[in-house]
Amino acid sequence: AFLWLKTVESKFDFVIVDLPDPSNFSVGKLYTNSFYRQLYKVLNIDGLVVVQSTSPYVAKKSFWCVEATLKSVGFKTTPYHVFVPSFGDWGYILAHHKDFIKPENFPANLRFMSTDVLDSMLVFPKDMLVSNAPVNKLNNQILVRFFEEEWSEYVH
Repeated sequence: AFLWLKTVESKFDFVIVDLPDPSNFSVGKLYTNSFYRQLYKVLNIDGLVVVQSTSPYVAKKSFWCVEATLKSVGFKTTPYHVFVPSFGDWGYILAHHKDFIKPENFPANLRFMSTDVLDSMLVFPKDMLVSNAPVNKLNNQILVRFFEEEWSEYVH
């Protein structure tokens, strides 16, 4: 993904970054400011990126580190979370060049999305918040350390 992103000449309207969690340095580099800087370049000005960002409940330092890293390269961000039955409370970051404008309504035939649901996805309780999260860089890979520390309490 890193090498492809460096060479792609296309621009994209929407990018889904659904990578494995940053549990090692090989994957952790895909969550760095170097990777996100390349992603920023290939996103159209009105485009959106969504990044799978681990659980803000279990791994809040990891989650907010991803957000800080996206911001560090110029993205504006909209963090959100949702309960995924097989994973629990799971987090994502919308990244964009312009301010995110929340939809005022959704198609009537949607089963799981509404303005009320979206509003709830954007609210984080105080125990999920982290201030001053660091930027994940190729030369520090701090996100991998955070991820290992936080998930070690749950996975043995």
